[in-house]
Amino acid sequence: MMAEEAILGYLENHDEISDSGQFATDCGLDHNDVVNVIKSLHGFRYIDAQDIKKETLVLTEEGKKYAEKGSPEVQLFLAVPQEGSISKEELQKLLDPAVYKIGCSQAAKNKWVQMGNQISRKVQHVEDRVKDLLLQIQDGQELGKDDNNSLKARKLTALQTWKGYSVKRGPEYAPRRRRTATDLTREHLQGGDWRNIEFKEYNFSAKGPPPESGHLHPLNKVKERIKNIFRLMNFEEMPTNRYVESSFWNFDALFQPQQHPARDSHDTFFLKAPATTKQLPEDYVEMVKRVHESGGYGSRGYGYEWKREEANKNLLRTHTTAISSRMLYALAQHAKQQSFTPKKYFSIDRVFRNEAVDRTHLAEFHQIEGLVCDRGLTLGHLIGVLQDFFSRLGMDKLKFKPAYNPYTEPSMEIFSYHEGLKKWVEIGNSGMFRPEMLRPMGFSEDVNVIAWGLSLERPTMILYGINNIRDLFGHKVDLGTHQEKPSMPYWN
Repeated sequence: MMAEEAILGYLENHDEISDSGQFATDCGLDHNDVVNVIKSLHGFRYIDAQDIKKETLVLTEEGKKYAEKGSPEVQLFLAVPQEGSISKEELQKLLDPAVYKIGCSQAAKNKWVQMGNQISRKVQHVEDRVKDLLLQIQDGQELGKDDNNSLKARKLTALQTWKGYSVKRGPEYAPRRRRTATDLTREHLQGGDWRNIEFKEYNFSAKGPPPESGHLHPLNKVKERIKNIFRLMNFEEMPTNRYVESSFWNFDALFQPQQHPARDSHDTFFLKAPATTKQLPEDYVEMVKRVHESGGYGSRGYGYEWKREEANKNLLRTHTTAISSRMLYALAQHAKQQSFTPKKYFSIDRVFRNEAVDRTHLAEFHQIEGLVCDRGLTLGHLIGVLQDFFSRLGMDKLKFKPAYNPYTEPSMEIFSYHEGLKKWVEIGNSGMFRPEMLRPMGFSEDVNVIAWGLSLERPTMILYGINNIRDLFGHKVDLGTHQEKPSMPYWN
């Protein structure tokens, strides 16, 4: 209130406040308070305000030290004895390391000392011109151009921008601010004050406070979009509510050998209770055992003794392909009883791996999987389906690299070019399910399955510019980010 009264009162008898900084000093006011009042009065058009900017030279923190204690070269010079010399090691002990380093350079440049293993004076008296110049700046004095450049080069001074205002009376000026009412109250009506009160005008263009509402998590946004793409391509969603799976459906049915590293406890979460499954289709188990041990369908198998106790172990599924193996087996059994029906399946759900948690890995993540089961499918069909699927996600530039998977042959890694990152990014894996996996299920030789999979987290992190997976999934998630980006970004 003091600043407001001072400004309006001064303008009642004067045309202008030429400098808000000088005005604040003369009135004994804080300049920040004066600036805030000027902005408020200007908004209500009591005054007209114009910006003022001034650049002044001030001392840096280093400059302030030298203004107090002297320049490094003079500090070093004074530490050297008037007669005789001093070793570098002894001199270093007397001075701050930064002062010693700069002092040696500047004192030698000024030819004040003789440098060597022993340091001695070449002159007996010096003037600390640097300190004198710094003190002049502290006192508000102006220096010559060469002196300014010299101090600036040594980072002892810096330009500081000061902002203020010049002020004149505005179209709504009054010596005192008129208090406007924002609401018509019961007291106003009962006392008749409403006749003399000036009410604040309604601003019909003003925006109200943003409504408090929930927001979808980025993973759910990307997940729902991918689900819609699968549905548009006539894919059917597989039931994925079976987090606990047997090793048989998770590994053995996929023609993954029992000695494979992925089946080690260092990579997979095995259950203690129930530790084993109690129900497996025995005829199918026998077919799987035979193809593992001695091969078939053009394969030599793995040539080892397949153990039922390994297949019975329960685990947290390591991939949703365990669901795919169950669905394909059911489809093959249906074909035996009636007739074969081509199918397109997809799933998106959590899988679990015994991995060390870091910025790109968690012990659980989401896997996206799609597969097509039909007669006469080839690698060309797979590439065509992949191009259709990923183009709907905005990934038009794809390339494929040969890869190895235990249950697909041929297999391909999928890469997409990201315009923002300016590089090819691996986005998934794909392949054709092996005969060793399909034939024991009961499929005829002309039925093939093409499939592909990718994580949900990786494309989501790229789309949202997230570098650490723990900022996407878990207790460290910034909820504000989801409110700022209500819609899903595009790949490029």
